[in-house]
Amino acid sequence: MRIMTATPTANSDSASASQAEVSSEIAAIESAYQRSGVEETQPRLDYPPYRSSVLRHPTKDLHHVDPEGVELWTPCFGARDVHPLESDLTIQHTGAPIGERIVVTGRIVDGDGRAVRGQLVEIWQANAGGRYIHKRDQHPSPIDPNFTGVGRCLTDDDGNYRFTTIKPGPYPWKNHHNAWRPAHIHFSLFGTEFTQRMITQMYFPGDPLFALDPIYQSITDQKARDRLVAIYDHDVTTHEWATGYRWDIVLTGSSRTPVDEGADR
Repeated sequence: MRIMTATPTANSDSASASQAEVSSEIAAIESAYQRSGVEETQPRLDYPPYRSSVLRHPTKDLHHVDPEGVELWTPCFGARDVHPLESDLTIQHTGAPIGERIVVTGRIVDGDGRAVRGQLVEIWQANAGGRYIHKRDQHPSPIDPNFTGVGRCLTDDDGNYRFTTIKPGPYPWKNHHNAWRPAHIHFSLFGTEFTQRMITQMYFPGDPLFALDPIYQSITDQKARDRLVAIYDHDVTTHEWATGYRWDIVLTGSSRTPVDEGADR
């Protein structure tokens, strides 16, 4: 169960379907879901409006593997501890990045509402112009030399995390003609083992691209989609410095945050 994400795209636009056609498909699936009466709170593996979704999950039978063997190929936390300054994406270079400075904070909890302390939280995102530092992202928006778009932190004893960053811009992708992804930040959370990883993404409130985006809409339940959207929090907003957003992440249970395993972009 996952939210599948869009890879940075090249400048050419080879997709032939129109937004109207994709939106019609989304509406038909939504209508069928409402009639079914069956709750779905995670993204569908195969979601036709998201053209490459069929390629983004296993199609063969699963096999048991040696856990130690799997861990040889898993990500590495690094050779040093997480530094507190790594949570501020606006001070990683000699100059200040361009864009709206924001603070994103929230709590990591389990299905019973208990805080998860010492949780490694990593984020990555596009810059204010919707551009990733990625060789496959070649759409005509400038690279910001003062913004890399990656950060990490550890949750405190109450499960709180906090990042200072730049609000990302929307960006085009080649799912269909004139397709645009809503602004979002990718989140990765590691458990106590390398094989315990959750990847998801956070959106911003009121984005007009929500209704047009087949990745966001691949979660057919509106309440579940809403759990991916941060709220503006004026208490987090800093005077003459940054606007603030709050987004809590639930790791387990019926209200868990929808998961994203296709996070190569």
